[in-house]
Amino acid sequence: MNLTLKIWRQKDAKAKGKFVTYKINDISPDCSFLEMLDILNEQLVEKDEEPVAFDHDCREGICGTCSLYINGRPHGPDEAVTTCQLHMRKFKDGDTIVIEPWRAKPFPVIKDLIVDRYAFDKIIQAGGYISVNTGGVPDANAIPVPKEKADLSMDAASCIGCGACVAACKNASAMLFVSAKVSQLALLPQGKTEAKRRVQKMVAKMDELGFGNCTNTYACEAECPKEISVENIARMNREFLGAKIGGNKKEK
Repeated sequence: MNLTLKIWRQKDAKAKGKFVTYKINDISPDCSFLEMLDILNEQLVEKDEEPVAFDHDCREGICGTCSLYINGRPHGPDEAVTTCQLHMRKFKDGDTIVIEPWRAKPFPVIKDLIVDRYAFDKIIQAGGYISVNTGGVPDANAIPVPKEKADLSMDAASCIGCGACVAACKNASAMLFVSAKVSQLALLPQGKTEAKRRVQKMVAKMDELGFGNCTNTYACEAECPKEISVENIARMNREFLGAKIGGNKKEK
């Protein structure tokens, strides 16, 4: 496959970025998207040019770092995959591919295609955990959990925090991410003790960091590589409203 790549190049966070066009030839359809970028970078290094900076780690769809905006879609044209799982057979010979970083104020560009997603970590630090000391590890059957709720919690926990939901949303909303992290704990008995404090702190931090509001376009669900359901947003809203009405008199 012979391709034309239009890639966003930006030296650092303060520099003005621009699209730079590259031609790349003889790419195998079975090559992954990141492998194609690796080949491009090898060619650039051979020419003594600066390689394209992009994030990657596991390359197995687990870590969520390979976050690229490809031809107007987070993670590209395939469904329910991360960029590292995207293969070049999804494109045609002679195609022009536009590659950009996430475009959201809370995710500032660090260099080229790499953005700073520390905002997600700050939301988790605000309350996305269980801090209650429960002693030793109990037996698996000591705390009964209905299978339906256990399944829903596991589905929510599959969120890898890649930020595709934010990139897909016209408001750069992080509600799908936050709601998944709230739901995975709110659905389980272990998460009930701190539930009120958790949802209020995480939502407050999300707002503080500049993420937008949800307007129910479902773009986040459509582009999520783990197919996280927007039902989690409804659950988070119920948790938040309940916390506001019920108050936190017993929590500090």
